[in-house]
Amino acid sequence: MDIAHLWHSLLWPLARLLASLALGLLVANCIEALNWTRFLARLAAPIIRLGHLKDVVGASFSMAFFSGMAANSLLAEAHGAGKLSHRELILANLFNSLPTYFLHLPQMFFITVPFLGTKPAGLYVGLTLLAALLRTAAILVYGHLALPPLPDGCVTCHLQDNGFSWKKALAKGWKRFTRRIRSMVLFTVPIYIGIHYLAVFGIFDAMEKWLSTHLSFLSFMTPQAVSIVMFPVVAEFTAGLAAAGAMRGAGDLTTRQVVLALLVGNILSTPMRAFRHQFPYYAGIFSPRTAAGLIVQNQLFRAGSIIVVTIGYALFG
Repeated sequence: MDIAHLWHSLLWPLARLLASLALGLLVANCIEALNWTRFLARLAAPIIRLGHLKDVVGASFSMAFFSGMAANSLLAEAHGAGKLSHRELILANLFNSLPTYFLHLPQMFFITVPFLGTKPAGLYVGLTLLAALLRTAAILVYGHLALPPLPDGCVTCHLQDNGFSWKKALAKGWKRFTRRIRSMVLFTVPIYIGIHYLAVFGIFDAMEKWLSTHLSFLSFMTPQAVSIVMFPVVAEFTAGLAAAGAMRGAGDLTTRQVVLALLVGNILSTPMRAFRHQFPYYAGIFSPRTAAGLIVQNQLFRAGSIIVVTIGYALFG
């Protein structure tokens, strides 16, 4: 392989990817730091009345748009004081999955676009957003049917406004960017190069023959798509995106195959990712037993909703 071919087939696409990735990540972190979700928190009061949920649940829902740890701390205090039953604590924690999703939505979108392109990224993010909306709707329906109506509370009484500073917000966004970009580059560069040479040396052709013989339950997926599924399971979400970007750039996968592979990888990587990232701080807020129970229930609910949208996309997408 000569230098010119190497530059056009690998180095230049990788350089463009890293540049667009860095720009998108910087913009996303600044948007998040500026509390773009503040106006969404105003929806909490009418929504919790629909689901017959207590005002402290609405306050936690609003707070989760800015800080998941603060939202869970509020729930833990209310539960410890006897203001929330164990069932209400579980429902409140599940209910907060939507604001938690919105908290990281800009970063997710601005990371996926450089790897996948606008259409696949929009489809993937849109489908995961649909799953989050389905989870919220399910909690509201259950609460409306299973819980008694409550008198109007005061959601804002549980919230504090510490003021806003552009300087602090932008400094916070830059700090997040510098921390995140290092780890993303460490994953992206070797995976992108590795996928390129796996395709060049015909490894995926050999995998296709092996899969058809040994893993018939994955026969609906190509070997390239299976590798996208596995990267988030053994590494992190960015690793799956890097693999998907390399394969899509080489023309090995269609938009539909990429989106399905990322959704399946999201489902399979849920248990490991949840306990690796959530259990340490959950156990610091709740008791270890309660923390483990909340994480298991939350992630099963999340995985179930993504399975529903994955099946829907596979059948009708």
